[in-house]
Amino acid sequence: MSAEEPLLRVVRGVPTAEELAALVGAVVSRSRPAAAPAPAAASAWARSGRPAAGVTAGPGAWRASGLPS
Repeated sequence: MSAEEPLLRVVRGVPTAEELAALVGAVVSRSRPAAAPAPAAASAWARSGRPAAGVTAGPGAWRASGLPS
């Protein structure tokens, strides 16, 4: 494609400046790679199944794991 060749060409009708702007905006937005969605925060239900922080292995650890923090 040469520098003089247009990126878009209207082959039928007479679009207004607003219609051309909308078309260019749609083409540009489709040509960009989509951003990766942000990871969702874990729900309280999901966190409840995870081991408690600070509980270490050793004597009495199984008992401490069931006690409230």
